[in-house]
Amino acid sequence: MENCLFCRIASGEIPSKKIYEDDRVLAFYDIEPQAPVHVLVIPKAHFDSILDADDETVGYMRGIVAMLAKQLGIDETGFRLVVNTGRDGQQSVKHLHMHILGGRGLQWPPG
Repeated sequence: MENCLFCRIASGEIPSKKIYEDDRVLAFYDIEPQAPVHVLVIPKAHFDSILDADDETVGYMRGIVAMLAKQLGIDETGFRLVVNTGRDGQQSVKHLHMHILGGRGLQWPPG
């Protein structure tokens, strides 16, 4: 998608602090972290939201989340995986993305 922020990040047009990249996904640190660990995982293919993505893509992203949680040292202490969808879900960029939040105790309800 031409003007999509995350498509531009995935293509390298906009720099990011990458933690993982392969031919299907990119993971990078959030520029406004909400926890000591705050990483975004995005597919390189554009999907407006999780509602538009195929099961294979979502499953692949989940596998990357598990790998990164271990790499980041939050797999045993726990973390929150957030997929905001739509206006009421506070999806700020219309490109599927998963937030990995951890490194401290997280509050509930989230807000």
